[in-house]
Amino acid sequence: MNADKNLSVFIRVHPWLILLLLLLPACTRKAAPAGPRRIAIVRFENLSATPQMDWMGRAFSEVISAELATVPDLSIVSPARILATQRTMGARPVSAPGVSAEGSSALAAGANRVGYGTYWFWNGKLEARLEIEDAGQMKDVQILSASAPEGDLVGAATALARQISGRAARYATTNEKAAMDYAGAIEAADASAMEARAGSAIAADPDFTPPYLVLAQLKLAHDRAGALALLNSVLARPALQPAGRARVEIAAARLREDAAGVEQGLAALALLEPADAENWRTLAVTAFERRDFRQAMTAWQRVLALEPEDINGLNQLAYAAVYAGDFGAGADALRRYAVLRPQDPNALDSLGDINLIAGRLKEAEEAYLQAVKKNPNFYGGADWFKAAMARLMTGDVAGADGLAAQFTKARSAAGDAAVPFFDAEWLWISGRREEGYSALQQFAQKAENGAGREAASRAYSQLALWSLILGQQPVAGQMATKAVSLAVGASATEALVARFLAQPPASAAEWQARAGRLAPNPQQQNIRDTVLAYALLLSREFAPAADVLHRLYNSAGSSGNEGLPVLLAWAYLETGRQNDAAPLLEFNPVPPITGPGVFTALYFPRLFELRARLAEKQGQTQAAQENRKVFALLSGHAVAWEPQKAPANR
Repeated sequence: MNADKNLSVFIRVHPWLILLLLLLPACTRKAAPAGPRRIAIVRFENLSATPQMDWMGRAFSEVISAELATVPDLSIVSPARILATQRTMGARPVSAPGVSAEGSSALAAGANRVGYGTYWFWNGKLEARLEIEDAGQMKDVQILSASAPEGDLVGAATALARQISGRAARYATTNEKAAMDYAGAIEAADASAMEARAGSAIAADPDFTPPYLVLAQLKLAHDRAGALALLNSVLARPALQPAGRARVEIAAARLREDAAGVEQGLAALALLEPADAENWRTLAVTAFERRDFRQAMTAWQRVLALEPEDINGLNQLAYAAVYAGDFGAGADALRRYAVLRPQDPNALDSLGDINLIAGRLKEAEEAYLQAVKKNPNFYGGADWFKAAMARLMTGDVAGADGLAAQFTKARSAAGDAAVPFFDAEWLWISGRREEGYSALQQFAQKAENGAGREAASRAYSQLALWSLILGQQPVAGQMATKAVSLAVGASATEALVARFLAQPPASAAEWQARAGRLAPNPQQQNIRDTVLAYALLLSREFAPAADVLHRLYNSAGSSGNEGLPVLLAWAYLETGRQNDAAPLLEFNPVPPITGPGVFTALYFPRLFELRARLAEKQGQTQAAQENRKVFALLSGHAVAWEPQKAPANR
C-alpha cells in the first residue's frame, strides 16, 4: 500500500487514536518563543537494512517522551499531540520518519526544541543517536548517543532520556515485546490489526496500561459497558505505574459520565507530570466546566508558568479568577494579554466581562467602549450591546438606549435583517413591554408576508414566551402555532420549544411526560431537561424545577448558559433554600454577543427581583430597595395590558 493510501486508511479507521493515547485534547498553535524548554521527540528513523525493525522508530519516541514527562522543569510535547497536529495539517503517514514528517507538526504543537533520532544495528548492538535542535536558532544544542543489546530498545531509549535529564522516570514496561506491539497498535492501518497488536502487548505485560486504552476505545464503538468493564479490571491491578493508572481512571470516569472523577484523575495526572502544559490545560477546562473555579484558576496559572505567552490561557484565567473571587488576578491576566497583543480588542472585551460579572458596571461599560474604539467591528459591534447592558443594569434606561442604538447602527451597516427583532427585544428588557410586544408583532406580520419566514417564525416564538410570562396562555398558544407553521431552518427548534411551553397547564408529572415525548432519546437529556425546567418554572412548580435545574447546572457544558444560575436561584428561593440561592445570584450574567435571545426574558430582569428578595431575607434593606427599584423599572410593572391575538393562519 503506498504512503498516501496508508494515511487515508489510518485517518478513516482511527482518527480518534491520537487523542486516546493521552486522553488529552490536541492543541494546534504556532511555534513558541524562547522560554521554558518544550521538547518534542519525533519518530526515529531506521538506518538499518532491516525493515522489520521500523516499529522501533515510534517506540523510541514514545519511551523517551514518557520517561521525560515527569521531570518538573522540562515540558514535553507528547507524540500524541504531534500526531494529532500532523493529522490536522494533512501531513505524511504516522510510520514516516520523524525528521521528514513530524518536525513541522512538533513546532505547530508548541515545541521550541525538537529531537530527531536515528538507530541501526552493529555487532549485535542496537545503536541510537539523538540530535536536539533549538527551533529558534536552527542549531543543535545536544547530540546524544546510546548503545544496548539488540533486544533492549527500552534500555537504549532510557539511556538517551537520562542524558537529557537524570530525573527521567522509568517507562511503563521493560518488556520488549510489549513495547513493540504497542507501537504496532498505534501505527496499525485497520481496527482488527490494532486490536490484535494491543492484545499481544497486554499478554506480554499485563501491567502496561497504554494498550488497554487502545482496546477500550475499540470496544466503545459497539460495547460501552464492555469498555468500562475492561478499564475497571485494569484498575484492580496493584502494580500499575501511577501516571498510567491516572489515565485509566480518567477514561473510566468519562465512560461513567462522572465529571468529578474526571477532574480528580486529571488533577492527579497533572501532579505526576507537572511540566506538561496540556495536562494542566485540560484540568483547567474541566474544572471550569464543573464550576470549580479555584482549581481552574490554579491550573491556568500552571499553564502560563510553562507557556507565558498563551493568550487563550490568559483570557481564560481572567474568567476563572473573577468567579473564584480574585478580581485582581483576573485583571492582571488581561493586562498581560493586552501587552502581548496591543491591537487585539478581545482583552478589553474580556476586561468588560469580568467587571460586569463582578458588579463593577461603570468600569465594565468603559472597557467595552474602549474595545469598540479599538475595533468597531469586533463581534459585529457586540461591545455596544454589552456596554448598553452594563448601563441598563444601573437603571439608566435613557443612557442605555443611546448605546443600544449604536449596536443597532452597527448591525444595520452589516446588513443584519434582524435589527427590528433586536429593537423589540430591547424595548422588552428595558421595561417597555407593551411597545416591544407590539413592535415585534408588527415585524412578524410583515416578515411572514414577505420573504422572511424564518425571522417571522422566530418572532412568533418570542411572542409566545412573552405571552406566557404575562400569564396569557391562550394567546401564547396562538403565537406558538404561528411560529411552527412558518418554521424553517434554524427557527424550527425555537418554534417547537414555544409550542411545547404553550401547552395547557398540567401537573409536574405530566410536564415530565410531555418532555419525554418531545425529546425521547437518551442523547437528548439536556434538551429534555431544559424545556422541562422552563415549563415547570412558568407553571410555578418550583420544587421539581429545582431538581431539574440542579441537574442541568451540574451537567457538562452548562457553564456557557449565562441565565442558568439565575433560574436555579429562582427555584431555590421559591422553595425556601435562600442559602443555596445566594451564591448563584452573586455574579452578573455576561450578555450574549448576538443580543438578547428568545429565552433571555426568563432571567432578565428577574435577576434584580430575586436579589431584592434575598437581600430582604438577609436583612439588607438598602440592597433590597436598590434591586427592587431596578426590577420595577426594567419589568414595566406599572403597565397593565394584554397582548393581542395572533392573526389566523392563511
